[in-house]
Amino acid sequence: MAMNQALPHSSWLAELPQQLAALDTQQLRRTRRSVAPLQGAHILVDGQPLLQFCSNDYLGLASHPDLVNAARAGAQDFGVGSGGSPMVSGHSTANAALEADLARFVQLPRALYFYAGFATNASVIPALVAAGDAVFSDSLNHASLIDGCRLSRADIQRYPHGDLAALDTLLTASPARRKLVVSDAVFSMDGNVADIPGLLALCERHDALLMLDDAHGLGVLGPQGRGSLAAAGLTGEQASPRVLYMATLSKAAGVSGAFVAGSEVLVEWLLQKTRSYTFATAAPALLARALQASLRLMEHEPVLRARLQARIQQLRAGLAPLLARTGWRLLPSDTAIQALVVGDNAAALALMEGLRQRGLWVPAIRPPTVLQGTARLRIALSAAHTEDDVELLLAALTELATP
Repeated sequence: MAMNQALPHSSWLAELPQQLAALDTQQLRRTRRSVAPLQGAHILVDGQPLLQFCSNDYLGLASHPDLVNAARAGAQDFGVGSGGSPMVSGHSTANAALEADLARFVQLPRALYFYAGFATNASVIPALVAAGDAVFSDSLNHASLIDGCRLSRADIQRYPHGDLAALDTLLTASPARRKLVVSDAVFSMDGNVADIPGLLALCERHDALLMLDDAHGLGVLGPQGRGSLAAAGLTGEQASPRVLYMATLSKAAGVSGAFVAGSEVLVEWLLQKTRSYTFATAAPALLARALQASLRLMEHEPVLRARLQARIQQLRAGLAPLLARTGWRLLPSDTAIQALVVGDNAAALALMEGLRQRGLWVPAIRPPTVLQGTARLRIALSAAHTEDDVELLLAALTELATP
């Protein structure tokens, strides 16, 4: 069929323009923007210089010279591609060394390095449970965990966000022999931290495995940034064989990819059975070299987390006077993710646009990413932000909140 030939009205493809128009009516159409880094937390967005509060680069490491130099040296040593899956020829000596460093950093027996975070969650869960098993998922879990649960074909039980009593009831009622509880450690749109000791206690009581996604906790929380599990005191000698720890390496670590860590036998099982590990091309060695440099900085440069915590406290204190007179809600969070709930989709988009006009980029998050009626600004803070940067944001929000 010629490319300019019209589709018949009966074709489902002919319905797509109307469906896109419906997204526009609901203020739900997403728009990509082309960006390039400038200095500090400043970026060029579609040609406009903006101060951004949207990046997950929580420690400001993505452009750190140590990482850039390590990646450059890795490219010189290994080239820019891996050439195969890890099970064939792609498991470079650099990737092997990174896995050992990751396990040491999070203080768990063994780690397995994946090329991407979404693929990790979507394929690890089906390697652990299948039809006839049961998986229990927090209602605010990330889409990658949700998709992994669906792909597993296990019986999916969603429990209300953070409700351990409801989870206990579901676990008690389940006849499944194999039970898996999956939860974000830091919830990506709210910024709050799961009750990890409480989740583990339930898993011990009900003979279940706990899988934690710490995408937004690694590098930020815990001693030396070792993550949410370390912050809960459940690593090293206190590590449990019932915990599978997953974290991405594209947030605070500043690079790309993800890993899982846990007991020797659990990680070996995933090495054998995880399809995205077996059949996908391995991550290039240059990224592993950059990530090793990132781990060293996270471990030995506490000033990065100190700067981030100072910006978090500054923002929360500065927003407090605005909340009472606007009806906005600032969700509880001690993490880099600060959610300012506006409510209405159009209002959140208008606030985002008002900030953009003032040289600030703060994303408006709308359904289905968040619940209906809870559209928000997701303010992501970084060690790259200065005190003046946060003051500019507070001043702009104050101006926009003034009738």
